[in-house]
Parts: sequence; C-alpha cells; structure tokens
Amino acid sequence: MTDPIADMLIRIKNAQMVSKKETIVPFSNIKYEIAKILEKKGFIAEAKKFGQKTEKIIKISLSYKNDTPAITNVKRISKPGQRIYKTVNEIRPIRGGYGIGIISTSKGIMTIKQAQKKNLGGEVIAEIW
Repeated sequence: MTDPIADMLIRIKNAQMVSKKETIVPFSNIKYEIAKILEKKGFIAEAKKFGQKTEKIIKISLSYKNDTPAITNVKRISKPGQRIYKTVNEIRPIRGGYGIGIISTSKGIMTIKQAQKKNLGGEVIAEIW
C-alpha cells in the first residue's frame, strides 16, 4: 500500500535538494490543502491545480532562502498502517518552534498551532522543518 501524502512530501524535498524550480504531484483534495498550508508558511512559493477530472495535478513552485531549500526535512507521522492521533494537550511544538506540524481535525486540515488555538486534536499528518 502506497502513501500518497508521503510521496508528495518526498517529491517536494527531493526536488529542492537538486535545486529544481518546481515539481508536479497527482491531485487530491488533502494534498492540495497541505500544499496550501506549506505555501502560507513559506515552505513553498506557490501551489496551483491544473487539469480536469482524472488528469488533475498540483504544480508546486519551490521556495529557497539564499539558495538553500526552505524545507530541510519532512517526517510523516500518521501512516496508512498506523494512524497517530493526539489530543490538544498532547501536541508539542516542532523543532522548538522552527518547524510546523500538520494535523487533520474535525474542522479540516491545519497547522498544530491553529489546532491548539481552536482547542482541537486530531490525526497528526506530518512534521516539516
């Protein structure tokens, strides 16, 4: 069983490691939401969806700071074979506040900080720093 979210995160990380300007991933609503969070937090420059029906893709423009990739590393927390859920009290800052955590809550996909402000827990999808 493949993990499409891990595939997307690794495609972004690998493209940045070889200094590409953009990368393409197959479209899904959850991947698009994650890409929009990464765009808002400055880890990628832009995420746009293209195509129709079965041929939709997400084109991700990558972000660099002084020629170094904005994303140093990614860690997939909850996997298809092992889901990891945390309550609002169990959520901790990522890399001392330098990274972001992405969590799927009952109110949608958001960063861990947003979930804490709204007093929500959920499935921890990934950590990015």
